Amino acid sequence: MSHHFGIVPVRPGTLLGDDELEAIIGDYVRALEKLGGERWDSGAVPEDDRPLFLLIATGGTEEVIVNLWTERNRTSPGEPLFLIAHSGSNSLPAALEVLARLQQDGANGRIFYLSGPDDAGGLGEIVDAVHDIDVRREMRRARIGLVGPPSDWLVASMPDPTVVRSAWGPTVVPIEMEEVVTTIEAISDADAKAHADDLTTGATTVREPTSADLGTVARLYLALKKIVADHRLDALTVRCFDFVQHQRTTGCFALAQLTDEGVIAGCEGDLVSTVGLLWAHKLLGVTPWMANPAQLDPARNTLWLAHCTVPRTLVESYRLRSHFESGLGVGIQGALPAGPVTLLRIGGKEMDRLWLAEGDILRTGNAENLCRTQVEIEITRGGSVTDLLRTPLGNHLVLVFGHHLERLQSWGGLLPSA
Repeated sequence: MSHHFGIVPVRPGTLLGDDELEAIIGDYVRALEKLGGERWDSGAVPEDDRPLFLLIATGGTEEVIVNLWTERNRTSPGEPLFLIAHSGSNSLPAALEVLARLQQDGANGRIFYLSGPDDAGGLGEIVDAVHDIDVRREMRRARIGLVGPPSDWLVASMPDPTVVRSAWGPTVVPIEMEEVVTTIEAISDADAKAHADDLTTGATTVREPTSADLGTVARLYLALKKIVADHRLDALTVRCFDFVQHQRTTGCFALAQLTDEGVIAGCEGDLVSTVGLLWAHKLLGVTPWMANPAQLDPARNTLWLAHCTVPRTLVESYRLRSHFESGLGVGIQGALPAGPVTLLRIGGKEMDRLWLAEGDILRTGNAENLCRTQVEIEITRGGSVTDLLRTPLGNHLVLVFGHHLERLQSWGGLLPSA
């Protein structure tokens, strides 16, 4: 994604000449141009869909800003108002007054304060905000395939597609399970074998799965990959237990491999978690993992996450096992490295609630009474494991490596619904 954006300097009518304006904001404009900004005429807002920042030169500009914002809203309705204030000429007081007024009118926005043209922290926040807008537009263009309905037990994770669209942007594309089955039948043994061999070669151990099991899961992966291409999908989520019941196989490898290839793939038809996976991937540029909270310890603020699939790029090593609940097909038992992580969960009837927590992976596990990939996490900041007991937003959590609490929080506080 680009980080190009527009900068409109704002001055108080005709009271400030061009030379005086340049003396006040010239260094700031040049610093912003180095970030990808482009200076636009002070007197008008062009019909350009790049994010817009109003750079407030002096006080007395409040009415001018309101008029510019009204003009911008005609071409980009619902976009947040971005104001850049600096440390002189009553720029900050003007920004505070005008944002307060526009928030009274229901507008959403933010002031970016620069203590000087070399304020690295403030300039970094502007880059992040441009990226947020880019991601929001990417989410709005995204297509999520819903392969079969959500699993019956996900009673809190089956929102109407219109809610997904209005709250987070993506279009949900329903796909019948029969299409997957038909596509599987058209996959050749030779094509499947190459992927089965790659999966086996990378494993430290192959315990329960047979060569036939490996060939079948590779066919399912290739079938889903074709469906992604045919329907122009950015992500998908699959009612994967239907494959266990009717095809006697599992989607664990297929979903892991697609995610590793940049096509976000969620389990069990869980649309809510798939939106969370897609959002984390686009905003943070990382590969996410979706798993069940299987055990927790409120006193230590720790929990175990477990699932039978994990993207192989996230693990230090992996073993091939059967799927835990069914004993069929192929599950991936991966060893994730210790280190910092962030957990997230979207929830609420309108998908307007968000649970976030930072912590650290303490160790991986190999318990036989849990899904195959298992990690113990100590939560150190943000939400707590007690939240999951008292006000849960649903079952699955999304994990990403690194500490990203503020970055994820800023999304909810800055951007309006699509």
